[in-house]
Amino acid sequence: MISTEQKRRTFAGLHASGCFVIPNPWDVGSARYLAGLGFPALATTSSGFAWSKGRSDNHVTLDQALAHFTELASAVGLPINADFEAGFAVEPGAVAANVRRAVATGIAGVSIEDSTGDPASPLFDRRLAAERMAAAREAVAGSGALLIGRSEGFLVGRPDLDETIWRLVAYSEAGADCLYAPGIRTAEQIAAVVGAVAPKPVNVLVSADWTTVEELAALGVRRISVGGALARAAWGGFMAAAIEIAREGTFQALGRAAPSAAVNGLFERA
Repeated sequence: MISTEQKRRTFAGLHASGCFVIPNPWDVGSARYLAGLGFPALATTSSGFAWSKGRSDNHVTLDQALAHFTELASAVGLPINADFEAGFAVEPGAVAANVRRAVATGIAGVSIEDSTGDPASPLFDRRLAAERMAAAREAVAGSGALLIGRSEGFLVGRPDLDETIWRLVAYSEAGADCLYAPGIRTAEQIAAVVGAVAPKPVNVLVSADWTTVEELAALGVRRISVGGALARAAWGGFMAAAIEIAREGTFQALGRAAPSAAVNGLFERA
């Protein structure tokens, strides 16, 4: 059995040099499959998990998220980074309290974002956002878990690179160990972010076919995640097959399904 402390040391080492892919499972089965492919670490996906619960993204409860982290952290021998959305709170003290609960689940890293969920004002005020990150830093202190600071401007209709960089630098100064701006995708944007927060590592989200690991590594990216893209791929296959049955009364898509023996074989030793 690999201890939480060992997982956290391994996770910190992955962020020290090179470039690695940290894919995003949404349940125990997908986590075990990805672990079996040899990935060195995994990250949860708020959207993928929410969909598995019949909810839209950002609509699971704090207790549901914590139970999910506990389940995944105990299911595989890999470090797990937790997508903790905006910390399930607004005020810094409440964010810190929730982060402490997240760290207690056995995760190796926790991501905190600056999205408010309010379309009229989608990002927390700069000062409050930095205070929230500093509070999260205090909450993880001494645990060995990493803190990932996320700025969501490019996902919430505020694609301002200068603003995003200002925020990421502020989160770095507040104690974030790794910085992340989901939605940036040009070489110029990525290089600017990497340079602004250096030497701290940067995570880039890849949710479509627009780059490669080699290209991102050449830009100085330390880690690559896919968010809910794998969950969307799974839902895409399921939806296409179900729609065919419902609308056409045919079953052609089922012919492309993985054989039962192959899927069972994934979990024989579980």
